[in-house]
Order: sequence, then structure tokens, then C-alpha cells
Amino acid sequence: MHLTSLHPYALLAGAIAPAVASTHHRTNQSLVSDINFISQHWGQISTYADNSANAFGVKDVGLPAGCQVEQAHTLQRHSQRFPTDYVDDGALAEAFAEKLSEFKVNSSATFSGPLSFLNSYVYQMNESYLTGIGARTEFNLGVDFWNRYGRIVYNASPGQVGYEADYSNGTARPKPVLRTTSQSRIRESQINWALGFFGPTYEKVPEPKLTDFTSGDLFDLVIIPEGGTENNTLASYDSCFNDFIAGIGDLGDQDVFVYIPRYLQNATARLQQNVPSGFTMTNNDTYAMQLICAYEHGFIGMSDFCDFFTADEWAGFENTLDMAYYYDYGYGNPTGRAQGIGYVQELLARLTHQYITVSNSSVNSSITNNSADFPLDRPFYADFSHDDIIVSVLTAMSLDYFRDPPSLTQFPPNPDRHFILSKMTPFGGHLTTEVIGCSNPNPAAVSKERVQYYPEQYGYSASNATHKFVRMRLNNGILPLDTLRGGACKGRTDGMCALDKFVASQNASYALSNYDYACFGNWTIANTTNGFDYDGTVHLGQAGILENTQPSSDDE
Repeated sequence: MHLTSLHPYALLAGAIAPAVASTHHRTNQSLVSDINFISQHWGQISTYADNSANAFGVKDVGLPAGCQVEQAHTLQRHSQRFPTDYVDDGALAEAFAEKLSEFKVNSSATFSGPLSFLNSYVYQMNESYLTGIGARTEFNLGVDFWNRYGRIVYNASPGQVGYEADYSNGTARPKPVLRTTSQSRIRESQINWALGFFGPTYEKVPEPKLTDFTSGDLFDLVIIPEGGTENNTLASYDSCFNDFIAGIGDLGDQDVFVYIPRYLQNATARLQQNVPSGFTMTNNDTYAMQLICAYEHGFIGMSDFCDFFTADEWAGFENTLDMAYYYDYGYGNPTGRAQGIGYVQELLARLTHQYITVSNSSVNSSITNNSADFPLDRPFYADFSHDDIIVSVLTAMSLDYFRDPPSLTQFPPNPDRHFILSKMTPFGGHLTTEVIGCSNPNPAAVSKERVQYYPEQYGYSASNATHKFVRMRLNNGILPLDTLRGGACKGRTDGMCALDKFVASQNASYALSNYDYACFGNWTIANTTNGFDYDGTVHLGQAGILENTQPSSDDE
């Protein structure tokens, strides 16, 4: 959990770190200005781009003959937003902007050369809310979801460009149910995604008010409050109290401030050459400039802060974000599994056509125990959430392809590492679970993707597709389900796993999360910046974990 107060480790960001040996040749030392390259190194604040289907190492990415997607579940992140007030996010950007403003008020000295724009610069950003570009991204993703899945699962007619509420015979379809949290940027993302998927801009008779396309006639909406008032799998940190404790929930944030001076010393020295006397650039300031570059692009689509860094320095920037999330929400945090297990339980419930009537996690069983809020057998499900939830879900599933800790010391970082947020949770990122029906229990893998123009194009027939499989995509990239721990999904080269085997692969997922102890147990971490991999869980006697002997504040 990112914390909003400045941690003492932040002081390290202004210091000089020891030189770090690298196993990679440092050949990317020229300043780069190609924003298409730069914007793919912004971690979770990267501009959305589809991954290639084989981005995560899956060899055969086509859909086998006689098979077709019959159901799709998407866990959809919000898109471009303003910076948050987290210590390693908007707090740094705002601190730099304030420092700059105060200097200009009290000094007539000016910035020179490429930094001369700072003489008249005024910080323009708001905090936390979805931007216009973010709304556009979500709309596009709603259109994409219709094109990839909606056309197929609803057997769209030729030329149909959006969802239709009625069957061809005029009777009403069962309404889709979309779920969102109450947070503004999540709710606004849901609205814009729905506008794309349900297709109001393509109506033969324009409907300028768009009322039916945001709620009401076409779909039902479940809004789950954020803020800790009730369980919420789409903001599960609210239900996991230990995630709010300094020294537990902020492990990755502490790592960020140790790493910043390791990769930004040279950049800070370069920038200082164009800074007036009396204004000292710190490594925090330089890091803030990288943040502002990314966020201004997410707000107005341009920025003067982007041209001051090398390719290696942008790789270093992304590595800070990777480590923040790996050690806050993934395998590197003892609460990582607990934060994702609730959505995994909901996914399994939908896949096995069961309600959840009693909760032992972040699941809100008042929502999952009824057909109005948690219908079964719908062609698609869309849940709107946060980036950290996607990371925690992958951790809770034990998809060990991503158990690849970012290096806390190596610069430049290994470009072939697996845990890279720009590929996992960029703005608009989404984890999609496909349920695939096949006529054969062991369909032959197909190496290349083929456009599915209509469901039956490659031999699929719903009447004999009795063999069900699961395939998962992360921003279009097919996930290697054969790396699920335990080996239940091994044996195929195309990322597909028989549905019953996929469900079996998750039999131990709740026990591994150790939910109650992880979220509510009285424990601490011995060393918060040693990069220890906790496998996303915690238990008594575990290396690096200290059981508190002092009474908690509630007991005093």
C-alpha cells in the first residue's frame, strides 16, 4: 500500500549511492526523445498498448479448430488519471513544483538552455481523477472488447457495431451486470468503457443524452463502496488492515527511494548544469521530472519534461515502479496473495456456477449471494478496479511466470525480466479470462492468431463443444497457465487449460494466502529493504517475520 506521508527512506533519494556493477552493457547513454519508446517505460502509468499475443512466452497463440470463446471475464483497470498523493507519486511531483514556484518568487535568477521553459512553467495538474485522455482510452477498450468478444459471444449480425439488448426475435436478453468501485476514476472508467462497448455513437437514430448507455436499460450496475466500510474485492486493500501499516504495506516504496540515486546520479548532475545558483537539483527532483513527463502526457498529451533522460534512465524509472508493486502487492509482500484472493474466489464461483454465501476474505457475500448482483452464466463479466488488484490476483493464483523479483541494485535492469508493469498494468490494463468450448478434449494447437469473423468459422459448433477450457490474456498477451504452481495446467503450448484442471490448480490458493493472519495478525517485518521474496504470504516462524509480543493498541 503506497503511503501518503514521507517515509524516512525518502531522505536517501538525495544521497549518493555506491556504484552498482551491471551485467548488461550500458549502450543506451544518449538522450532519447521518441515518446513512443519513452511512454512504454512508465510502469503502471504507461500509455496503454496491446501486448503481442506471445509476449509472455506462449508459443502457439491461435485458437484451435473446433473451438470458440463462449464467455469472457475482464478485470479492467482505470485509465489515465492525475497523480495521487502517494509519497513516490504525486507527492514528489507537487513538492518539485512547489520548490520551483517558491524559488521563482524569491529569486530573479533563471534556468538556462533546455531548462529555460521552467522560467515560465506553472504546474497544471489536479489530483487522482480520470483525465480526458483516460476517458478516451476506456472508450476505446470498450469498443475493443465488443470487437474481440461481444461479436462472438452474442453471435452478432454482419455490420453490427455494438451490443443489442434484444434477441433477433424481439425478446429481451438477460442484462449484463457491470461492477465498479465508488471511487471517481473507477466509476468514470466504467462509464466510458460502457459507452464504447454498448455502442451509442453508432445508433441509426442518435441519442445525445446517452442515458441508456451509462445505466438502466442495457445493463445493471453494482457500485461497491471504497474506503473500508465493507468488503470489496475490487479494492481489496480496504479489507486487509495490515496493508496500511508502515513497514508492511510500503515495502516497495522504501525500495524505490533506495534505488533512485543508483540510477539518477548522472541525470541530476546533467540537469544541474542548467540550473541557476541557489537552486539545487536533488535526485528526488529529477525523479519528479520523470513523473511529470508521464502524467502530463496522460493529461494533455504533451510535456516539456521528457527529453532529458537516456534509455537506461527510463529503464531505471520503470524498475522503480516494478519494485514498488512487486514488494507492495505481489510475491514480495506478505499480504500479496491475501489482497488478490477475493477476486480469484469470485472468478472460480462464476466458472463453476456457484454463489458465495459466506465470505472468508475480501469477498462481499451480500453481493455474491444473489442473481441480481452476481448472476451466473452471463456471456461476459466486466469488473472495474485498480492496477494493484491485478498484480495481487496473479500472485494469489500462483502464476509463477511473474515470480521474478525486480533487482533492487542492478542498473540498467535486466530487459528480459518477467515482472514489468508496462506490460502488466498500464493505464487501461486488463486481465481477461476466456472460457473456450471445444469439440475435442485435446484440440491441436494453432501457432498463429486468426481473426474470428463469426463463431463457426473454424469448425466450432455450440452443440458439440462439450469440452471446456480456460485461457487468460493480460492486455492481449496470452498468459502461460502451464506456469501455475502444482502443474495442473501443464501439457499444452497454447496457454489453454482444461476448465476442471484450472479449477483444481486453485485448490490451495486460499490456504496459501493465509488471509486472516496476513491481514489481521500481529506481526512485523525484520528488514524492510532486503528484497526478500515472501511468496506473497506470511505464517508463524517464517524467515524475516517477527511475531509481535507487545499488545496491540486495541488491547491497551
